[in-house]
Amino acid sequence: MFVARSIAADHKDLIHDVSYDFHGRRMATCSSDQSVKVWDKSDDGEWHCTASWKTHSGSVWRVTWAHPEFGQVLASCSFDRTAAVWEEIVGESNDKQRGLSHWIKRTTLVDSRTSVTDVKFAPKHMGLVLATCSADGVVRIYEAPDVMNLSQWSLQHEISCKLSCSCISWNPSSSRAHPPMIAVGSDDNNVTYSGKVQIYEYNENTRKYTKAETLMTVTDPVHDIAFAPNLGRSFHVLAIATKDVRIFKLIPLRRESTTSSGPTKFEVQVMAQFDSHNSQVWRVSWNITSTLLASSGDDGCVRLWKANYMDNWKCTGILRGDGSPVNGSSVQGAALGAVGSGGAQTQNSVVGAASAGRKKAQLMPG
Repeated sequence: MFVARSIAADHKDLIHDVSYDFHGRRMATCSSDQSVKVWDKSDDGEWHCTASWKTHSGSVWRVTWAHPEFGQVLASCSFDRTAAVWEEIVGESNDKQRGLSHWIKRTTLVDSRTSVTDVKFAPKHMGLVLATCSADGVVRIYEAPDVMNLSQWSLQHEISCKLSCSCISWNPSSSRAHPPMIAVGSDDNNVTYSGKVQIYEYNENTRKYTKAETLMTVTDPVHDIAFAPNLGRSFHVLAIATKDVRIFKLIPLRRESTTSSGPTKFEVQVMAQFDSHNSQVWRVSWNITSTLLASSGDDGCVRLWKANYMDNWKCTGILRGDGSPVNGSSVQGAALGAVGSGGAQTQNSVVGAASAGRKKAQLMPG
């Protein structure tokens, strides 16, 4: 049986995002109260707030962790048109703060003219690379050339998506057969624009990102998007949160030698589509093996989706925002990933914060 646990997050306004670190032992939350909080999981399974600070001068939409290979590093983005990078510093032995940690701002990224709606670190094999997207329809990709100096970031790419951007997801595949790839979702309300999800791929020859695919069947505003972890697959799996939950399979087509310089062409298949939330879906997130997808929506529930051996996806569990199971549904905790922007590594899931925003975070320990 799978149970939920409530955390008194003590944010003064709506919580917009929850993110786990790589190991699932730390968690960050962000809110319209302009703050970010960091939580650490103790040995007894309890979560304790170890840091809280004002990060921006507007609502903080997203917070995300870098890979721990680069230290304890967070990025946040806000309605104030900026993104920021934060690093945890542990006090030196001669410091009166000895052994105590504090978070300091390493840089502010100020290129956007409008609200910065999402921020994501690239897979670690690409180095310390950060992507942002904005309501101005531009995805910006930054790189820290010296990972020991996080105050220096250079803008490497600007991708114009034509539609206001709401969310981004890096393809995590480290296969040489798969160039760096980023998916972008738009929450544009104009129904005359179809294709609210665009996929861009890095071209080694031109050293630019070019559009490889547009998912024309996605016509409603997109709130979240998540590539599944790729454990040696030749194809890619992408989950989308819109007015329902959709799972797409992107199968790279074999290149003809004459067109080898262009972006990869894909066969796009819809693997699954669920409207069980009967409302807007706000977050989707995979577990580390990409066998389980969690989604949260305005119905106040987290729903868990799993494929059987025939590749048919079914709901395997439902939990309400207050943590109570629906219709006695139970889930094996060991299989569960996180709902929130990061932490597919962890066996905890977040309900309340990942929905339209609550002042308490709901945890479901595995």
